[in-house]
Amino acid sequence: MSVDGADTFDVVIIGGCGHVGLPLGIALADRGARVGLYDINAASVKLVNDATMPFREAGAEAPLARVTADGRLVASTDPAVIGRADIVVVVVGTPVDEYLSPDPQAIPRAIRDIGDRFADGQLIVLRSTVYPGVTQLVERAVRELGVDVEVAFCPERIAEGRAMVELFELPQIVAARTQSARDRAEALFRRLTDSIVHLEPEEAELAKLFTNTWRYIKFATANQFYMIANNAGLDFEKIRAALSFGYPRATDLPGPGFAAGPCLFKDTMQLAAFNNNNFALGHAAMLVNEGLPLYLVDRLESRFDLSTMTVGILGMAFKADSDDIRSSLSYKLRRVLRVKARDVLCTDPYVTDDANLLPLEEVVRRSDLLVIGAPHRDYEGLDVKVPIVDVWNLLGGGVLV
Repeated sequence: MSVDGADTFDVVIIGGCGHVGLPLGIALADRGARVGLYDINAASVKLVNDATMPFREAGAEAPLARVTADGRLVASTDPAVIGRADIVVVVVGTPVDEYLSPDPQAIPRAIRDIGDRFADGQLIVLRSTVYPGVTQLVERAVRELGVDVEVAFCPERIAEGRAMVELFELPQIVAARTQSARDRAEALFRRLTDSIVHLEPEEAELAKLFTNTWRYIKFATANQFYMIANNAGLDFEKIRAALSFGYPRATDLPGPGFAAGPCLFKDTMQLAAFNNNNFALGHAAMLVNEGLPLYLVDRLESRFDLSTMTVGILGMAFKADSDDIRSSLSYKLRRVLRVKARDVLCTDPYVTDDANLLPLEEVVRRSDLLVIGAPHRDYEGLDVKVPIVDVWNLLGGGVLV
């Protein structure tokens, strides 16, 4: 789709039909901004322009319908929209390769690739998590392009599925090298929240990595505690409930489960790389969290003859009530079980881009053993006759395996 050449925008979001860009675009448009979304995914662009969410995001459907009907939100595959905005938000993160090494040049390279689309006087806002120093690299890339464009780094802080609440409730970090860029970025996000925190770009880059890494380490701590208790034949969930009851210093201890998704593991590895791979806590957390599927299969092998059994995995998304399978550990569990079990069947009520998934009723009927991979609320009332592994304690029967 192309946009009328006369159209101008307060903000254009590059990567605007994804999990980060689209909720931000909807929120800004719902607060009165004229928003353009640039995305190379034509199918997602069409869905958005038809007022249909291309993925699950609680509370997004109604405001999407409002802002598209009012013409305040327009999605396009035409990169020409980039030059028609006062502010350009870039939702492109720093990838990690197969060696767990980040590519700091990925975002500057993307900026150079569309360099002819920028116009003098614009502000570029980097929104995704970046490797420390990338903001400075983008500033350098912009100077080399010869355009008069300012740069700010304002990391997203939302939890997927909570965007339409947290975009308005959480403080926004704003970081820029110049007062002008700082003021313009702050004005943009004051459309959403009155709580603004100022940092220097390098401080903000580390703040974002520290936040995601801290969550990853907390999940690893819970998973390690779970394994220790489980190896002793004790129910970690019962212990956790007791130690946190009326005791505020322990209320932030999460339950066990798959710590997955597109951010936490990747950002922990970025932080490790930034510190010359001298990050024992981060690497230990990775071993614990990534090792949980193998641990569960090992425990199951000690109880069952898996080679004679069909195992069903309930939930393939990386988190509850989501359709997002990026970096989901349910798929790692499936790979391990396919080596050990007679057959492995999978289901998920929300995931639509996996042709191998079966209806829940069929998986339950054909399986000798079930494992809850993602704790979707759809499974809360599940009543089955075969053993079920519920490391999330979704069914309330404890987590002992």
